[in-house]
Amino acid sequence: MHPDAVLSDIAKKGSSMSTQTALKRTLGRSGIEVSALGLGCWAIGGLWTWMDGPGGWGEINDAESIRAIHAALDHGVTFFDTAANYGTGHSEQILGQALTGHRDQAVIATKFGFKVNETDKRVTYYEDDIIGHLRADCEASLKRLNIDVIDFYQLHVWDYPVANVPAMLDALEGLIKAGKIRTYGWSTDDVDGAHEFAKGTHCVGIQHDLNVVQDAPAMLALCAELNLASVNRSPLARGALTGKYNKDTVFAKNDVRSDSWSRERFLIPTLDRLEAVRDILTSGGRTLTQGALAWIWGRSQQTIPIPGFKTVAQAEENAAAMNLGPLAADQVREIDGLLDR
Repeated sequence: MHPDAVLSDIAKKGSSMSTQTALKRTLGRSGIEVSALGLGCWAIGGLWTWMDGPGGWGEINDAESIRAIHAALDHGVTFFDTAANYGTGHSEQILGQALTGHRDQAVIATKFGFKVNETDKRVTYYEDDIIGHLRADCEASLKRLNIDVIDFYQLHVWDYPVANVPAMLDALEGLIKAGKIRTYGWSTDDVDGAHEFAKGTHCVGIQHDLNVVQDAPAMLALCAELNLASVNRSPLARGALTGKYNKDTVFAKNDVRSDSWSRERFLIPTLDRLEAVRDILTSGGRTLTQGALAWIWGRSQQTIPIPGFKTVAQAEENAAAMNLGPLAADQVREIDGLLDR
């Protein structure tokens, strides 16, 4: 069966699940319908080292991770995003276990591009161009996920040289022809680079940072212009938009949020401005988390936020946001005014 036909079959079966009212999105120009919310599977990878610092989000419980994925499926979530990095393959393995017997209900996205050492639980850069490792990386992810084909395969190296993009696109098209992947994209905040990547025949989306405090107007404009999915990492600003943390919060040393970069990029800027928009985000009976997701849907028709999770409760709260829908256009404009945008 042609890859596009298989994806269409997945989308149709996924839409027949128990929650019929869940908000939907299209995965860019693939035409594939997915839930408007995906689950980001970084946190369920557990403990690992990124270069010389923490790469994970603290301790995990694999059984609870699997229960959370099943709960998400039951609440209409059909899109799951992971990466070879997360737990040096552990996240892919757990997602693969959880989706055994549910493959026709899920569109699976993963990422590639870094050197993953499963034995040492450490991720580093490749010393040479990653194109030479692409096929082996893809096969490793397929094995860990226990699937035959990856639905959406994303370059994870956010600063990959734009000059090398044409060769990368050729290599990814080779994986398409080999039946290993169905579509692809890039996880990057580089708008010019994303424009070049979108020249790929089967490029259907860009993953980038987006949340109510950290807008991305240029990237959203590009996604709208080229009909690309805007897959949104950090939709809750690494937890700052859940209302659970304050400026005095101290994260465990094995939690990636303990580093200064996370505090300076996400936690502090978000906490500084959260109170100004809290009432709007919690309108309509929403939790703060659900309001943050609702803003993303109200911001653009291309958006698919992928909040992380560790528990059933988190997965269910995230999924329930779809039933409440996006913020209204006037609420989005009011937030822009309150944040001086």
